[in-house]
This record gives sequence, structure tokens and C-alpha cells, in this order.
Amino acid sequence: MKKAFFILILFINSCIAWAQADSVKDTTVMVVAIKADSTVPVAVKVDTATVTADEKLNNEISDLKKDIPSLSDLISIGKVFWAIVFLFGGYFTVRFIGSILEKLAEKSTNYRITIKGLVPVIKISVWMIVLFIIIMGIFHPPVNGIIAATASIGIAVGFAAQDILKNIFGGIMILFDRPFQVGDKIEIGEYYGEVLEIGLRSTRIVTPDDSLVSVPNGELMNKSVSNSNTGEANCQVVAEIYLPITVDTAEVRKIAIESAQVSRFIYLNKPITVLFFNEVKERRSYLKMRLKAYVSDIRNEFAFKSDMTEIVMRELLSQKVISPDDLK
Repeated sequence: MKKAFFILILFINSCIAWAQADSVKDTTVMVVAIKADSTVPVAVKVDTATVTADEKLNNEISDLKKDIPSLSDLISIGKVFWAIVFLFGGYFTVRFIGSILEKLAEKSTNYRITIKGLVPVIKISVWMIVLFIIIMGIFHPPVNGIIAATASIGIAVGFAAQDILKNIFGGIMILFDRPFQVGDKIEIGEYYGEVLEIGLRSTRIVTPDDSLVSVPNGELMNKSVSNSNTGEANCQVVAEIYLPITVDTAEVRKIAIESAQVSRFIYLNKPITVLFFNEVKERRSYLKMRLKAYVSDIRNEFAFKSDMTEIVMRELLSQKVISPDDLK
């Protein structure tokens, strides 16, 4: 009996609470206004739901205004000073680390390509760290402001500097895909030389005649690139020599292999190959010999090619395999 009475009381209280909540939802507030020229009160109905929504909107706007910092809070003399300090620090750090790695690379033949390949990665990493410290540590803008500014700048820069962005994206893809690296001997179109630097905008190579060529990274993404050594310290060198058609190829092959073996630039861990081809020039038939061997250090590529040519020709003439008249 007591239990049933207690359940009845709870049911009645629940009904009263529900009725009160429903009445508050549908209740309108009677505001009494007295006209200036009349003493008769006028009743105006105001929906409480509308008042609540307006107040909520005003509160949200006020909160947003509080979250947006003023320009003076974001930029000050002290913050600008420290930003400049970190920029100079990053610049000298990149220069210092780059110079040390360059010296170490030039002293080591076996690890030269590996050490040089670290230079562009370290440069980009240092600058990303410096920019992160300046933006998030010094100026510390709000997240909403960063997103809005990034979107606006991205749209503007995307239309104004499409070629620059294409080159930057190409430089990043080269660092990750690694079709070549600093120190490799590559051929791009009509240019052949050693990769000196892989930047965000362009790749620089040094040609055999000591010319510096800058190739935009965007063009590299759409061109075929020939890599001679693919990260190794050695690479193949080909010396071509034209001989008379009547020469003894077996004797010439033996002399050519021995001539390559005695060169101080030879890399003996890889094979030496001699090939012969028949070519016709100015209505005369020639036998073109291609002597393929590997140089121990790619920096001596052309010295090795010249060395092989000189030794082979000297031995062929000294052993009378060919005569000076055959070369006319």
C-alpha cells in the first residue's frame, strides 16, 4: 500500500513538472507600455523563444570578438626582433652545416654521394623548424586565424605563382622520389654534368666545361633524366676510337683491356667491355671501338676517358697494330 502511494506521488509530480515546462514553452510575456500622449496601457506580446535566440546570437558574437586578438597583440617590436633573430640564426645554421658537410663529402670518395644527399634535406628541415618557431612560438596567432589566412594566401598565391609552386612541388618530389641526388652525374636534355644542388625552385648541375646550369624542377618532372651512377661513387666511362676496317680485333681488344687496367682511375670491381661497330663516314668504312670501363671516382670521369684513349692509341701504334697512315 505504501509502495503504491509512493508511486502515485511520483506520477503526480512528473505530470506537474511536464505541465510547467510546456506552459513555459508556450508562454508569452506581457509588456505594458504607456504612450507618451495617453495614460492607457498597451499590451505587447513578445515571444520568449525569439528573445532567447537573439540573446544567444549576441553572446556568440561577443565571444568571437573576444577570441579575435588585435593587431597590436599579434605584432610588436619585441616579436619582430626575435623573429629576425631566428631568421638570421636559421640562415647561418644552414650555411654552417652545409659547409661542414661539403668539406666532409669532398674528403671521402665512398660516402661522398651520401653526405651530399643530406644537404638539401637538412636545409629544408632547418627552415621548417625556424618558421614553426616564429609562427607558433613568437607570434602565436589563433588557430582560426591561421586557417583563414592560409586559405586566403593559398588561393591568391595559387593564381599568381603557379610556376613557382610547380617548381617547389617538383623539388619536394625529387627529394622523396630520389631519381637522382647531389653528386650524381645526370643528363637532362642537352645538358650533362654533376648535380651540385637540389633547391626548392631549381636543380643546378655543373657541366664538363665548368658551366653552371639551373634547370627548373617543374621541367624535370616532365623530362627523362639519365643517371650515370645512381648514388654510387663509380660510374661507367665509354671511350670511342675509330680504327681501320682491316685491323685485328682480337689483338685490339687485348690491348684495350690492358690499357684500361693500368690506368690510375680504373675501378676493377666491375667488368671492362670492348665492342666493335662498323660505320661509314665520307664514303669510307671504319671500325668504331667502344671501350667501356668504370672509374673509381666520378670526379675523374673525363680524365679517365682521356687516359684510356691515350694509352690505347699509344700501345696500338707502338705494337704496330695500326700505322699512322691508317689514321689519315
